[in-house]
Amino acid sequence: MNILKFLFAIFLSFLPGLLGIMVAPISAGNNEWYTSLTESVLTPAAWVFSGVWTILYFMIGIALYLIMRKQDSVKHSYTTNAYIWFTLNIVFNALWSFAFFGVHSPVYALVVLMGLIIIAIFMARAFCRISKSACWLTLPYVFWLMFAFYLNWVIVYLN
Repeated sequence: MNILKFLFAIFLSFLPGLLGIMVAPISAGNNEWYTSLTESVLTPAAWVFSGVWTILYFMIGIALYLIMRKQDSVKHSYTTNAYIWFTLNIVFNALWSFAFFGVHSPVYALVVLMGLIIIAIFMARAFCRISKSACWLTLPYVFWLMFAFYLNWVIVYLN
């Protein structure tokens, strides 16, 4: 294992979360605007969000590392495609935090999240062409994004 390549992949996968912290509270409960919103009864506690995102970012980082490891043994277009979808994923993931917590626009965040789900599905598909393990590591992320879409939609609907 190339430890530097692994650490770089993990860093990149956590980048949206790190960027999100700049506009989002570390604990949503400390944000007056957020706590004033009516949420779904299925909304998890803030500590659940932190834990789940940490696990998901780590899994995506491992998936990216698997792609990086195989980049010399697969078609160049496959890895280029995977890296493009991964980069779009980082951008849209960070953009959601900005839209929701930074701009206080659940509607804008919902639109961004819809795009993010589509991007994550295409990212998983691109990863599948290179590594089945990388693909499987991204699927919980896709499902979590779908749940997040529901939570975001409920906020839009109830507020």
